Amino acid sequence: MKSVLVIDDEPGLRLMVRAVLEDEGWTVFEAASGEEGLALFSTDRNFARVALVDMNMPGMDGNSTLTRLHEIRPGLPVVMLTAYGTIGSAVEAMKGGAFDYLTKPADNDELVLTLNRAFEYSRLQEENSLLRLELSGGDPLNNLVGTGPAMRAVHAFIRQAGPSEATVLISGESGTGKELIAESLHACSNRSAKPLIKVNCAALPSQLLESELFGYVRGAFTGAFKDKPGRFQLASGGTIFLDEIGEVPLDLQAKLLRVIQDRTLEPLGSVRPVQVDVRIIAATNRNLRQAATEGKFREDLFFRLNVLEIKAPALRERQEDIPLLVSRLVDKLSVKNHKSVRGVTPGFLRALCVYSWPGNVRELENVLERALILSRSDMPDTDSLPPYIADPEAFRTYKAGAVPPGQAPSPDASGEETERAALIQALRLHGGHREKTAAALGISRRTLQYKLRKLGLTARAAGFAQGGRHDG
Repeated sequence: MKSVLVIDDEPGLRLMVRAVLEDEGWTVFEAASGEEGLALFSTDRNFARVALVDMNMPGMDGNSTLTRLHEIRPGLPVVMLTAYGTIGSAVEAMKGGAFDYLTKPADNDELVLTLNRAFEYSRLQEENSLLRLELSGGDPLNNLVGTGPAMRAVHAFIRQAGPSEATVLISGESGTGKELIAESLHACSNRSAKPLIKVNCAALPSQLLESELFGYVRGAFTGAFKDKPGRFQLASGGTIFLDEIGEVPLDLQAKLLRVIQDRTLEPLGSVRPVQVDVRIIAATNRNLRQAATEGKFREDLFFRLNVLEIKAPALRERQEDIPLLVSRLVDKLSVKNHKSVRGVTPGFLRALCVYSWPGNVRELENVLERALILSRSDMPDTDSLPPYIADPEAFRTYKAGAVPPGQAPSPDASGEETERAALIQALRLHGGHREKTAAALGISRRTLQYKLRKLGLTARAAGFAQGGRHDG
């Protein structure tokens, strides 16, 4: 199905685009702002295959919306709409990952042609993903990378629990891959040929969440011009994934409990119950048992959700999997960022393996993407890692304005001597590279140059003291 989300603050333009595209067989969704469009994608990142985004909107502008959309849905084809005088901004958006741009007022034929190309690109991406799955043997657990004890336990649970109809509660810290576990459970179930509908319960306010979950009938509220099925109904025959279930307000929890107990719901404005045939998988980064004890979460709902529970292990609990994760992610990110990468250096990998990863796999992916983009070679080294990962001890030392033992100034040293020692240590850590040193110290390159001149230092002298490379 060809579907597009149009994000533009001009109602007239949205109406025109809808009229043109619906005649061409498109399903058109609308959002009046970047924030509204992101909220829709947060509840289901697959509901639209293409996005059409205005460059100039109040609040979040087009470039910011583009960036956030790609965070939620990597690879989504986004076409930018721009006025003639701001074509330069659209070109910048193309560099930032936009699929194409159109100038206002867009020619109808050009609009349809461009969006058809964007849809074809999206379709080919999906076919490539399916082909990769077939080539990998079609194992639905392939996306859950890891061979250590913690991940072997997760794999065994999914293979055993997947074919059942039982409700599953996935707990774990943010960034541990709870959504991937839900996808694998669905893929291993007898419902795999039916939809997996995802809802981020933390992304929507209470009233909007209720209508998204249960739907509404015509006339239920102002603006409800026709019946709209809820996510439970859309998941009929398949699975619904309720992410961040701990954020659902207490008043809405009672209605959710009835759906889980009886598999019936009442759309907003209706008095007729609707039967739904869905399997429920929920996820949370909160301790729901404790929240239930404290009265912050319904105890009866917790017990209904907690039929089967699986904990997504934190990355620090399975550091033996980091080399394999790095290999998989580097392959993925190098394609995404058009980089030719042969691998990473031993020092780079060693630094990743000893870091504690409070942000888990999501943080690892972000750090690797940064490293691939900043690296000047086809094998990223520690100089492309953030200082707190590359050399955490040295980072803590010069961030505090000190230097390692044995290199520290005397106790009665002046503030200038202390600053001089800290600058030398920072430059040594970054091999005399002034831009990286300035970024790590939280100052501009110009300020760093001023301090060096004031203290009679040069980046070359300090950076080469430990065999570093000077940036000129």
